[in-house]
Amino acid sequence: MREKVLADRYTLVEQIGVGGMAIVYRAIDQRTGHSVAVKVLRPDLAQDTDYVSRFQREAEAAAKMTHHNIVNLLDVGMDGENRYLVMEYVQGKTLKQVIQERGRISPDVAAQITIRILSALQHAHSNGIIHRDIKPQNILVNADGLIKVADFGIARMADSSTITRGDIVMGSVHYFSPEQASGASVDARSDIYSVGVTLYEMLTGRVPFDGDTQVAIAMQHIHSQPQPIESIAPEVPASIIHVCMVAMSKDPKYRYQSARDMAADLRMAIDGRADMMQSRTMEAMPPMGPETTGMQPIPEMAQTMAQPSGNTKSAGAKPGGTGRNAKIRKARRKRRKINYIWWAATLLVAAGVFYGIWAGGNAIYERVVNSTEVPDFVDMELSAAEKAAAKAGLNLTCVEVNTDYPYGTVVQQAPAEGMTLKKGATVVLTVSMGPSTKTVPSVVGLTTNDAIAAAKASDLVLTVIERVVSVDVQEGFVLSQAPEAGTLVTSDVNLLQVTVSGGASTVPNTVGELLEDAQEMMAAGGLSVSANVQYVSTEDTSLHGRVAAQSVEAGKTVMQQTPVSLTVYQVPSLMHSAEVVLDLQQSDTLSAVRVTMVIADSEVTVFTGEYPVDASRHPKVTLTTFQGGTYTYRVYINDEFKYQSEVRID
Repeated sequence: MREKVLADRYTLVEQIGVGGMAIVYRAIDQRTGHSVAVKVLRPDLAQDTDYVSRFQREAEAAAKMTHHNIVNLLDVGMDGENRYLVMEYVQGKTLKQVIQERGRISPDVAAQITIRILSALQHAHSNGIIHRDIKPQNILVNADGLIKVADFGIARMADSSTITRGDIVMGSVHYFSPEQASGASVDARSDIYSVGVTLYEMLTGRVPFDGDTQVAIAMQHIHSQPQPIESIAPEVPASIIHVCMVAMSKDPKYRYQSARDMAADLRMAIDGRADMMQSRTMEAMPPMGPETTGMQPIPEMAQTMAQPSGNTKSAGAKPGGTGRNAKIRKARRKRRKINYIWWAATLLVAAGVFYGIWAGGNAIYERVVNSTEVPDFVDMELSAAEKAAAKAGLNLTCVEVNTDYPYGTVVQQAPAEGMTLKKGATVVLTVSMGPSTKTVPSVVGLTTNDAIAAAKASDLVLTVIERVVSVDVQEGFVLSQAPEAGTLVTSDVNLLQVTVSGGASTVPNTVGELLEDAQEMMAAGGLSVSANVQYVSTEDTSLHGRVAAQSVEAGKTVMQQTPVSLTVYQVPSLMHSAEVVLDLQQSDTLSAVRVTMVIADSEVTVFTGEYPVDASRHPKVTLTTFQGGTYTYRVYINDEFKYQSEVRID
């Protein structure tokens, strides 16, 4: 690289990492002045088509994603023979370093970190990208606690085939999914398994499976169960353990089917709402042997013993000896050598036999004496499940949730039926607490507002189904309710229906009364006068301004605030009038205009009309009243108040 400047733009400041494929530098972007991370393909791999393809795939995967929990791609290119990716620079530590420093991470913090990893993976999976190498080393934690998923170097698109190099499946063996360990095809659920392993390590401070060789670790991912979390970290809540164990199910169909699902359950676990966690009914699963899972075990490698070889130097005759004596000594040495070889071979064979007997006996002990098959606990009552677990030599951890199943019924288990575990291992059961219930509060006698608050406090929604006339109960108070107070209802019931008193008013007789007097009489009786006053013309001046008819007959008992429409006589020659110019807004549709006047503290409609699109926006309207004076008039367009003004009517 020329003078440590890449592509005439990125000044390489320091090397911050090196991997099997690339070298990572912290650099300064000369255009922005910001620190960036530059990943450069190692020069010795520049002609290796496999690594070039992997490097290109990382660029393609990163280019499809922009997410706050993913190390985002900023640039990609070549400088001479140097292929490079420019990523955002995250100053901080890897999650692996954090775990090594702290030993164990608190359950709540571990769950929060996991939720952010899952958020990144949900984004990747939604874009058809599978990471395939989720591990704490690829999770970055900056100084502010921001979580970033890095290194999509072996990611693949969801519809491509599994990538291998030689006979080694790409990825990190401690975080492999069983399908990765066996070389089978993978999908998004493989990332879910690796997240489960990462969560296990955060909670316990150790990886679930370890061994002397990669083959040994891979075999454990396929066949073994990890040490129960509660035996290492008893402070971890059972609900978080349950999420971790579901994610680490051997068979992908028993894991969470999406990162979003796992994150949702973790949120419920953090909030202490285990009863709201998703219920997954585990189907019966056959034993996880190679013949039933399709995962072929890796055959043990036979060790060959290299026999020493060399040239035997012929011994010459000693002075004074004979040729016959020399031959006898040579024969004796040959016989002794043959004896040594025979004894050595015999000892080796015997050792092999004894080792075989010991290993076979140990395997038989582990398989027959110290192993057990997981029973089918689903649909059992908890007491029966405890007896079955004791008989099988297993321990139980229970997570209680509210479901429609009867109280105490097992609705889910992990691992599933048929799995082979060591005796003393733990099975997580999800046990039904029955449907959640709530008590209906008493709202009879409360005001409507107080009844709404009481219903809300009991997780119910108040619905007024009827307002009725009531002489005995004041208007606005609850008369009856359904369900009745004290009733236990299940969580799916959310309505509380009530009947409310409308009070009682007797309609006065206002016929023959002046309009203003009639309005006052209606108000005094707890009624309201409709704004739409109707007028009928007459030449009898004694009737001018008096009520000709009312919409509700006098003496009838109705609910308070019932509107009553009035019809009033008017002598046209005695009416006072004034002309006003309306200010209407431009509209692409027909405008319905209504003008009201405030008369004796009541709003009375004095004009209605419709104006098409091409009509004047400033029409003239004549307003009439029984008496002269200054009045407020209000303009409504399509029943929406627009403005008000004053007019002097003489």
